[in-house]
Amino acid sequence: MHTILGAGGPISNSLANELIKNGHSIRLVSRSAVTRFPGIEWQGADLKNNKEVQKAVQGSSVIYMCAGLPYNKKVWAAEWPVIMQNLIDAAQTTGARLIFFDNVYMYGHVNGSMNENTPYNPLSVKGEIRAKIARKLMDETLAGNIKASIARAADFYGAESLNSFYDSMVLAKYAKGEKAMWLGNVSKKHAFTYVPDAGKAMYLLGQTPASDSQVWHLPTAKAMTGKAFIELAASTFNRDPRYTTINKFMLHAIGIFNKLTGETAELYYQYKYDYIFDSSKFEDTFGLRPTSYNDGVKELSKTLFKVKA
Repeated sequence: MHTILGAGGPISNSLANELIKNGHSIRLVSRSAVTRFPGIEWQGADLKNNKEVQKAVQGSSVIYMCAGLPYNKKVWAAEWPVIMQNLIDAAQTTGARLIFFDNVYMYGHVNGSMNENTPYNPLSVKGEIRAKIARKLMDETLAGNIKASIARAADFYGAESLNSFYDSMVLAKYAKGEKAMWLGNVSKKHAFTYVPDAGKAMYLLGQTPASDSQVWHLPTAKAMTGKAFIELAASTFNRDPRYTTINKFMLHAIGIFNKLTGETAELYYQYKYDYIFDSSKFEDTFGLRPTSYNDGVKELSKTLFKVKA
């Protein structure tokens, strides 16, 4: 049984598609019912509740942790350590392999590319929290107490929920004929992980016990400048490449009225400097190459944004 914790989100949906396509038995676990996959088992659970987590993972051979928390540093500080301990307990009880979907906040600002050996140097409260729980998970794994791995992605794009900044601030804007917005410096490079690629990569990790006890950067195309991303989107949607930029001062100002935007300000360094994500280890090991930005954006223009060719 392959159990997905945090079902209903973009990465978990993509992973579920891969598992179903390949004939695996899966269980979807979340606080709210998931009806996207008819005939697939769903179970409700609060990941902060150890008993509910234990019940939800019974009989699992692989557990995928794809859940996120409200984008609030106080919530993260209170809840992530509890959830991580519950995940570790679940992996110990069942003997299942645990694959934890993660981000790159713990690296902080990196001169050059981020890879699996990049030291943790968080520059934000959220980064400190992610570093703490990642260390805890790997310590338990390397001690032989559980079987687990960490799957890290860059900022992603291609989510139906449009909850990534490239989806919502550039692609969606051009799809509607509006001016795009770019967060930070358009001359700096950034990398984005394509959601379907992340789902395929998570699936491959779930099929490969030899991947345990390691950190993996999921397949992600080479970083491009913000200007290149804007021009690619404008060309795809047949728009003039009009855009405006958002700086850190503006984030703080908007954050007075919008708490979600305000929570982004502490991570502004990711958009002020180059953000280069190296996934060569995964690509070389599994032979899975990332979708090019050109192909990804074209596909989204036809599917997510329903633009006729």
